[in-house]
Amino acid sequence: MEQIKVKYFVEGMEELCYVDGKSDWIDLRAAEEVTLKAGEFRLIPLGVAMELPQGYEAHLVPRSSTFKNYGILQTNSMGVIDCSYCGDNDMWRMPVYATRDVTIEQGARICQFRIMANQPQLHFVKVERLEGADRGGFGSTGK
Repeated sequence: MEQIKVKYFVEGMEELCYVDGKSDWIDLRAAEEVTLKAGEFRLIPLGVAMELPQGYEAHLVPRSSTFKNYGILQTNSMGVIDCSYCGDNDMWRMPVYATRDVTIEQGARICQFRIMANQPQLHFVKVERLEGADRGGFGSTGK
């Protein structure tokens, strides 16, 4: 089992943990109260920094209830935090855009992350034709 060194920036902040075995994603919380006006962009501090093992990265996404509860969108859709972002002051932040006026309380669960192994090195080969079934270029329905 890999160990991840975690630095907490807020005294008394709830430590990272899995939520009742429901998922292998781990919730992150706002490290301070943040008030946003509709149309405003902000980096919301998440109160943690981590030293990820070499060859791993973290994928950061909103929780499924984040937009409903707060009206914020993560501006980069999914954040990728690589293992080089590991310094003592490299606090994780969530870049958000507010669609309505909102106050997010300190400690509110606003996003989640999981740690993944880096993609292996790949070699791309140019071809004239592919052998697989042609699905029309659109998802599973082809429409």
